[in-house]
Amino acid sequence: MDRLQAMRVFVTVVDLGSQSAAADHLDLSRPVVSRYLAELEDWVGARLLHRTTRKLSLTAAGSETLPRCRQMLELCGDMQAAVSEPDDAPRGLLRLSVSTSFGQAQLAEAIAEYVKRYPLVTVDLQMLDRTVNLVDERIDLAIRTSNDLDPNLIARRLTVCRSVVCATPAYLLEHPAPQKVEDLAGHNCLTHSYFGKSLWHFEERGEHVSVPINGNITSNEASTLLRVTLAGAGVSMLPSYQAGDYIRRGELVRLLPDAEPRRMNIYAVYASRKHMPSALRSLLDFLVLRFPEEPVWDAGL
Repeated sequence: MDRLQAMRVFVTVVDLGSQSAAADHLDLSRPVVSRYLAELEDWVGARLLHRTTRKLSLTAAGSETLPRCRQMLELCGDMQAAVSEPDDAPRGLLRLSVSTSFGQAQLAEAIAEYVKRYPLVTVDLQMLDRTVNLVDERIDLAIRTSNDLDPNLIARRLTVCRSVVCATPAYLLEHPAPQKVEDLAGHNCLTHSYFGKSLWHFEERGEHVSVPINGNITSNEASTLLRVTLAGAGVSMLPSYQAGDYIRRGELVRLLPDAEPRRMNIYAVYASRKHMPSALRSLLDFLVLRFPEEPVWDAGL
């Protein structure tokens, strides 16, 4: 049995959802696909797929086998590329996951610069406002803003994430600017669904202060909060990487500059150091240089 081809068939069947689709994609007959699956199951010693007339689903053994098959195929591709191309230029596909706000405000431009430098690398940029399972969703690298990472993952710290409390000049003409954090109770505070929905946390004169807030607009995505803030709907706490340019242009006014919202860190997160592709290693090194300890987006705030 060609075990690599059997693994390729298995992965393709799972990705496309049927043996017929996999057969068409791989230019194989349906019986050949079935034979490869059966031989792989014999070799593994377990059933990998539940087969019905309507759909396929992974067994417990199949769920364990699938990521290992992907890893073997990727390693094989790396070896073939290394032999066929003697140079050590990074190459291949990288799948990245990042929040919509950081992706649009900062990462998209960085990735554009990276692929200009390494044109043999292809990047699939997934803007996802949820925590993804790197293995199950085949994500090579995730950019996460957090102070509490999954200890099972490998993280490389990139930079700091500061936040700013802000509103438009038009809003402040109708509502006096807060002079202390407690004044936020009198404002319409626009909040994130998962972070600080009812409490905003500050460091003020060396002390931690938590302030109850409320408002009439909540969103699960920071870019949406930025848009409603720019529309004059209220006061929001936004990451400085997103709001900084608007503050410098005067479209937003920073409030309570002496009370700093709680800082977080921005990390590049990946699942394993084993068999790390040169493209992933080069991207990590590139991002560390691109996003230094004191980020450029905080200049002048």
